[in-house]
Amino acid sequence: MSSLVIRGAHAVTTSGVAVVDIAISDGVIAAVGPNLASAPEEIDGTGLHVLPGGIDSHVHFNEPGHSDWETIANGSAALAAGGYSAFVDMPLNSLPVTVDGSAFDQKLAAAQVSSLLDFGLWGGLIPGNLDRLEELHARGVLGFKAFMCPSGLDEFPGSDERTLREGMRRIAALGSILLLHAEDPEIINTLTKKAIAAGRTGARDFIRSRPATAELEAITRAISIAGETRCAIHIVHVSTADGINLIREAQTHGVDVTGETCPHYLLYTEDDMEQLGGIGKCAPPFRTHEDREELWALLGKGSLHMVVSDHSPSAPELKEGEDVFKLWGGISGCQSTRQLLLEGAHRRSIDVGVIAGATATNVARRFGLAGKGEIEVGFDADLWLVDLSHESVVRRGDLFYKHPFSAHDGQAIRGRTVRTLVRGRTVFANGRAIPGAPGRLLRGRD
Repeated sequence: MSSLVIRGAHAVTTSGVAVVDIAISDGVIAAVGPNLASAPEEIDGTGLHVLPGGIDSHVHFNEPGHSDWETIANGSAALAAGGYSAFVDMPLNSLPVTVDGSAFDQKLAAAQVSSLLDFGLWGGLIPGNLDRLEELHARGVLGFKAFMCPSGLDEFPGSDERTLREGMRRIAALGSILLLHAEDPEIINTLTKKAIAAGRTGARDFIRSRPATAELEAITRAISIAGETRCAIHIVHVSTADGINLIREAQTHGVDVTGETCPHYLLYTEDDMEQLGGIGKCAPPFRTHEDREELWALLGKGSLHMVVSDHSPSAPELKEGEDVFKLWGGISGCQSTRQLLLEGAHRRSIDVGVIAGATATNVARRFGLAGKGEIEVGFDADLWLVDLSHESVVRRGDLFYKHPFSAHDGQAIRGRTVRTLVRGRTVFANGRAIPGAPGRLLRGRD
């Protein structure tokens, strides 16, 4: 007998949208269809949509070591408020960085105490830790992250080509995947030095120091090495349609490569950063109006399969100052991702199923998250009940971050979270996070 039934919601599944009941038993979807048998607890979904719980595979929750910037408790509550049921935390911006087994153990312990949601952890690939990749894999990292340029953090240096090549060879042997921040270090270094030497340190100067060509050169090189080593790779926060098209072309030649973009590349242009200042600094930086609209077009056509937040928060004072090069780079925004996308999709007549796929289903499939990302029998009951008729804007007072500020403040959003469930348990309802049993670790492929 099912313990919970959601009645009459518009379920967004891989086959479309249909008004159905969803029965849940022991945290798993037991049945999907009309007129299901009664259960001890029932939720009226009339007029609501239910999407698979979102999976944000690119967040920096900064624990342990930088809980003054963000905490796993705050970050996971923010995600729950935005319709997410799982996340994968990046290996940097915490101390220690997750580049060996001991650091993994410390981050796992922190997440097991305070995460509302199920979670995975990425390991790091940096010069000098090649012999630690296997121990990280054995502990359950979903894959590894490397920078092709300086990360901005001394404890997580960028990887030279020898490290990348050998790292990819070993990661391929483990059957795992490498995530890459792809920007060419020589282009960036040369242009940055010129700008600073000339006293040009404003928002537009920062953008010009990290041109789209730097990203495209790095993606091209990453694809080449991946093809040689037969390593699965994933390019994070792609900022241009040209970058996505390079990835698509490589796929036709048998390279196991995918990519993602972020809401800020779908929302903002170079002009916006001049208005936002430090709060809008990120790398790669915002691009042109044409880039923004081309990314939306790729998403609508199903050629851009993944949108994640790259939530990279900090204390407010780290985003303040006249010299943009010295400011912390990162957008705080994981709570609003789905609502921002739903508003943009509505304006462009993009189907809600595309957004469900880009924020849940495709993420789960790419990173091997068994039982996640779909509303199907046998899958975890990770569900987002949302009122899609509701229109609003991002407001700082509604944010659950440690420091409730965001570049998205004032942006139009669509969808009010009625309830978020993780394996059948309500973790957000009535405008508040609901603590309970902590989330569980999502392990990578063995």
